[in-house]
Amino acid sequence: MASQRDEGKQIGPARGFNSQHEAEIPEVVIRRLPIYARTLDELLGGGIGSISSNDLADRIGVTAAQIRRDLSYFGRFGKQGKGYDIAQLLGEIRRILNLTQNWDVALVGFGHLGQAIARYRGFLESNFHIAAIFDDDPEKIGRPAAADRLAVLPHDQIPEIVAARGIKIGIIAVPAAAAQRTAEGLIAGRVVALLNYAPVVLQVPEWICVRDIDPITMLQSMTYYLDKPYRRVGPSEIAADD
Repeated sequence: MASQRDEGKQIGPARGFNSQHEAEIPEVVIRRLPIYARTLDELLGGGIGSISSNDLADRIGVTAAQIRRDLSYFGRFGKQGKGYDIAQLLGEIRRILNLTQNWDVALVGFGHLGQAIARYRGFLESNFHIAAIFDDDPEKIGRPAAADRLAVLPHDQIPEIVAARGIKIGIIAVPAAAAQRTAEGLIAGRVVALLNYAPVVLQVPEWICVRDIDPITMLQSMTYYLDKPYRRVGPSEIAADD
């Protein structure tokens, strides 16, 4: 089984589909949209109402042509000579990313990492809410887990509970040896997106979206540059290699 991996580059046919415009959307474009949204949100918070594609590109680290090309997959935005209306563009990007609604998330693993994730204050201002927490340690099951007093649930109840609650996103914060079993349980509960902190390549169906966060792998990719010159590659240059 193939999966969509988060290795910094697109592997295989990891593309979305824009039915309105009948065009395949490269995954790297989807990955840039949250960066655009975050930058626009910061600008809006600073009282800026409009911005040119050149100015936006300078802030993000891509080219103006790249921004226009990315947005063209979803329609026409901005006006010649006037730039983008920030509030309008931000609203459109949030709609494209399905961020006009809130999403419940299942967190599996309540060790040190899982506890840190559960208490991450960034969730408070996001569209994501940890709605269920699972672990296989009998001493943790039933214990209050987060600020909203969620109780830790048994690992073997993952499929039934996530399906009953309609949860579509799972976070895997378990040891590598338990990650594949955890992924399978979440998928059995009809989860379709996995954020994986375990240092292992998950074997999942090709229609499951997976993003990997492994600090050790990231650090290992950085040590290569410690004894040689380094030039930071921007998002647009990464895209050119895909």
